[in-house]
This record gives sequence, structure tokens and C-alpha cells, in this order.
Amino acid sequence: MEFVQNFGWFFLALAAMFFWSGSDLFSKIGCMGEKDRYAYLKMITAVGVVMGLHACYQIFVGGVTINGSVLLTYLPVSALYIVSMAMGYLGLHYIELSVSSPICNSSGAIVAVLTAITVGIGSLNLYQKLAVVAVCFGVIGLGFVEAHEDEELRRRRQEKGNRRYAKSALALALPILYCALDAVGTFADNRVLETLDEDSANVAYELTFLVCGLVSLFYVAVVRRQKFTIREETPKYIGAVFETAGQFAYIYAIADTEHLAMTAPMISAYCLLSVVWGRLFLKERLSYKHYIMIGLAAVGIAVLGLFDEAG
Repeated sequence: MEFVQNFGWFFLALAAMFFWSGSDLFSKIGCMGEKDRYAYLKMITAVGVVMGLHACYQIFVGGVTINGSVLLTYLPVSALYIVSMAMGYLGLHYIELSVSSPICNSSGAIVAVLTAITVGIGSLNLYQKLAVVAVCFGVIGLGFVEAHEDEELRRRRQEKGNRRYAKSALALALPILYCALDAVGTFADNRVLETLDEDSANVAYELTFLVCGLVSLFYVAVVRRQKFTIREETPKYIGAVFETAGQFAYIYAIADTEHLAMTAPMISAYCLLSVVWGRLFLKERLSYKHYIMIGLAAVGIAVLGLFDEAG
């Protein structure tokens, strides 16, 4: 926990927010190709390769200890995260980033509720409790606004965008499935980290992702005989770098059990930044309702940092 004590749960959570929102943006660019059915598997390969390289650095340069016992102990958590991410990458092919990301990251709200039910909310003061509610409401509300928008209004918003999307059960089911799996993974992660070293757990996750990435590579390149081009793969690997950096900050942030009820909704709020990046770089249009939800969650995040009496 020395790393957490030196840098603080709040700044680690902010770092995870920034890096994972960047991962959202570049992953979306890498997975949105209309003709590439296997883009999501190529994305898994990219993340696996980058995480594998980082794991090797941690082991051979950083001196992190890893063994079969750690890999097996953390395997259920790794599996939940990796499967959820695969669902998320697949969903990016069918739906706007500004729709997918908020729905996916409603998982933080679920984690906060699970934490409050099982271990309580510790020494949170009134302002912090209200802030958690604000963040959760902002994240869930943003997804609700997007998912229930009038089709004509959606069409008008998308006129100046780079691609049009139609509502479908699959498009909404995939991010919802991500949300459920990620919430269970986050909750289990915090419990497992009570018995494992954070560095070892992170390396175990990265090595597991590397194996999944290599399996995906074999299936796409050898079994399906798909081609890889530098132009199409570059955004995926940039997204993978952001994903790995975000995971590094995240693993330390949630290891602080005392602040989990705050860090989980904070980190899940990275989708708010993802919506902004989608507006700026992908030309996805936003309505005033979107900005209200973004502002609400942003205020909640600021309050969580200013009123940290538990640290």
C-alpha cells in the first residue's frame, strides 16, 4: 500500500479516468470499421501484447514476484475483466462511444452499492455520500439519456458525425453485459487484493491477457486468415497503451478498501471524458441533457477529492 500512500487514492483514480478514457477513444477508432468483423479480437491481441510487454518489464526490471499460485488465485478476476472487455470491444462496432461507455461504466455505481451493503461506507461524511450519489446518477443518467433518445433527434445529431447507428437489442445488450461482468470483477478484485500483492496481481492479469491475445491472434491470422495493416492496427495499439496505463493506476486505487465506495464510481466516471472525446474527435453530437449529466458527475468527483477525511 506504500504506492497508494505516496500518491493518494484520489490522484490514482483521476489517472485511471484519464488513461481509460483515452483507451475508449482509440479502441473505438480501432473497432468501428464496418467491414472488419474481427476488429474486437484484434483489439484483444493489441491489449494482450502491450500488457504482456509491461508484465515482462515488471518481472525482469521491477522485480515483481509472480508464480502459478498468484496466477490461479487472480484468474477468476482476470477472466471477468477480459470477457467484459471483449464484450465492450465488440459493442463498439455497433454503437456510439457516447452510448456504450456510460452504460458500460455504470458498473461503478453497482460496486458502490455492493460495498455499502457488505462492508459499509466507513467514515464518509454527508458531502461524500452526496458526491457518490451524484457521480452514480450522472453516469447512469447519461446512459439513460442516450439510450432513450428520440430516433429523429438521434438522426439529426448524427448528421454531422462520422457514422450513423441504429438502435438494436444487440447494441445495447453488449455494454449492459460488460457492466454486469465488470461490476462483479471489480468487487471481487478488491477482496482478492486483501490477500495478494498489488504488483503481483496486476502482472497476473497482464499475463492472462497476453495468453488471450495470442489465442485471438492465432484464430484471426491462422484460422480465419485475416490481414493486419499498420494503418488499421495503430489506433488499437495506442488504445492498448492507454488501457495498460489505466489498469496500473486502477489496481492501486481500488486496493485502498477504505475508499472503495468512492474510487469505484470515480473511476467509472471516465466514461464522461470518453463522451467529450467522442464529441471532439469523432464528431458525436451531444444535447443539453448530456451536458447536465456530465456536469453533475464532474461536481461529484471534485467533492470526493476536496472532502477526503478518511485518508
